[in-house]
Amino acid sequence: MSMIKEFKEFAVKGNVIDLAVGVIIGGAFGKIVDSVVADLIMPVVGMVFGKLDFSSLYIVLGNVPAGTGTALADLKKAGVPVFAYGNFITVAVNFAILAFIIFLMVKQINRLKKEAPAPVEAAPVVPEDVLLLRQIRDSLQK
Repeated sequence: MSMIKEFKEFAVKGNVIDLAVGVIIGGAFGKIVDSVVADLIMPVVGMVFGKLDFSSLYIVLGNVPAGTGTALADLKKAGVPVFAYGNFITVAVNFAILAFIIFLMVKQINRLKKEAPAPVEAAPVVPEDVLLLRQIRDSLQK
């Protein structure tokens, strides 16, 4: 079998196409979750904790050159090492929300796909000669 033919068979298998569709939808879904976290959830969390913007929380680890702004973007642009833990908090919350949503989706899909109960097996058909021999046996026992 030629390599091109093997590749064609591999590429058109249902699993590969399903995986490709899943990756594309997952990428779009990730953007939706990013927006939910950044635009809806984090502002509320920031308001609860005193109007904090988690993405701008950081600790400066090096010397700041004179004339450099104190914003995170300015420090990074100047090459100052910073410990930007606020961005990590945002990403961690984003992951937790995404994982929870995926969990709920899988749970619902599994609930919808519940397997039908296994059919009850019918009693095996006993051959006629075996039935006749049993009748003879039973009559001899009497």
